[in-house]
Amino acid sequence: MFDNEHPARRAALLSRQYVHEKNREGWLSLYAEDAIIEDPIGVSHIDPVGDGHRGPAAREAFWDNFIAPANINIEILESYAAGKEVANHVLLTVTVDSGEGKKIQQNIHGVFTYEVNDEGKLLALRGYWETDDPRNAMMEFDEQGNARPLSS
Repeated sequence: MFDNEHPARRAALLSRQYVHEKNREGWLSLYAEDAIIEDPIGVSHIDPVGDGHRGPAAREAFWDNFIAPANINIEILESYAAGKEVANHVLLTVTVDSGEGKKIQQNIHGVFTYEVNDEGKLLALRGYWETDDPRNAMMEFDEQGNARPLSS
């Protein structure tokens, strides 16, 4: 659907592929040494301080804590490349088994930007999405598939 010749778009598409495949090493290999992940940008339940996740150990922890335990589908709705960056308008669907036959699901509507260096390695992955947007609310599903908002 999208031209993967642009280096930042290629990195974004590989990132999506590796998340879908649960390929930890492939995903981690996309990043430059001092790269940062801000998903979402600022203070959130994922990043209580709001400084982002910088460096190899922080990125490994990000994968282990937020990507590995979830089933994540990344649908790219629009993609805009310029310079050494790409901005993707996406719908993420994140599903986690919460135990006792229940699942928690969050749809995330947002824009994710990817910036690469001259070697095509990611310098920054930044997620622009609003944690208090009702469309991004976490929902809990029981064994019968009934949904209810998960209280915060």
